[in-house]
Amino acid sequence: MSRIVDVALPLLHRLPPETAHRLALAGLKLPVPRAPAPPEALAVKVFGKSVPSPIGLAAGFDKDAGSLAGLYRLGFGFVEAGTVTPRPQAGNPRPRLFRLEEDAAIINRMGFNSGGHDRFERNVERFRKSSIGARAVLGINLGANKDADDKIADYVEGVGRLSGYADYVVVNISSPNTPGLRGLQEGAQLDELLDRLANARARLTLTPPLLLKLAPDLDDAALEALVERAIAHRLDGLIATNTTTMRPPTLRSRHREQAGGLSGAPLKARAQSVLEKIAALAKGQLTLVGVGGIASAEDARARLAAGAALVQTYTGFVYQGAAHIRAINEGLATPP
Repeated sequence: MSRIVDVALPLLHRLPPETAHRLALAGLKLPVPRAPAPPEALAVKVFGKSVPSPIGLAAGFDKDAGSLAGLYRLGFGFVEAGTVTPRPQAGNPRPRLFRLEEDAAIINRMGFNSGGHDRFERNVERFRKSSIGARAVLGINLGANKDADDKIADYVEGVGRLSGYADYVVVNISSPNTPGLRGLQEGAQLDELLDRLANARARLTLTPPLLLKLAPDLDDAALEALVERAIAHRLDGLIATNTTTMRPPTLRSRHREQAGGLSGAPLKARAQSVLEKIAALAKGQLTLVGVGGIASAEDARARLAAGAALVQTYTGFVYQGAAHIRAINEGLATPP
């Protein structure tokens, strides 16, 4: 399957980004052969699970969990599905997705477009009953509806409804494309969120690890406070980082001033720095996942060395396709 994806990639890149994304998801539903498994030496134990490779796919690619089997066939060690909101929503007006090819970057302002919990649950339940899904390490990324009066209630609902399908659950409070969402990362709002999530988990029979996904734009004081609260509320981990609203002066693409979250190569240094800072603060008390600007095995190795147990890619996969996954897996299996 990975070779088919490699051949299709140049054709997809001739299409508008969102059209290409939709066709890629459709193609991943085809029953084609899977790529060779990652080298056995890459297997790691995280969250009590054996993960075939520390390289996974970040949330945002398969929001409705409809193409998971195809993604696992490409060689990912794990996949994070979502972001999913309780009720269906269309997201922001189009165009809302932009390739910055000269910068190896993407800007998106999708706005949590989602088919909602009902569609997601049907898809993920079907996937879990398949031969691939029964063994797969799967993360589920939760969001809140844009018009929700109580966004924390949306996360509580997601935890209660979808935890039984997940190997870990992520509360995404760091997307820059939903007004007011990032405020949940700080102060009294964060404490309320963590308290209500803890109460929701206490009512569950199955309680997969719970993680927060952080913005790269938090300052050092906010990061320190967030890590302290995460440990105090007994969270299992943090994902660093989401996309950034910053625009480095080095950007060359004509799309560089588009509103939304920037991902890819321009985010790499900041995402690495945030990971290093939270690793120093957490002192091994939280499981960390590194994401943002991962384009090579060297990039992945740097995140793992900085304290990440797992690493995720997204923009690199969009630009390089299945070859990107193979190269990172093979590179990590080869001593530096």
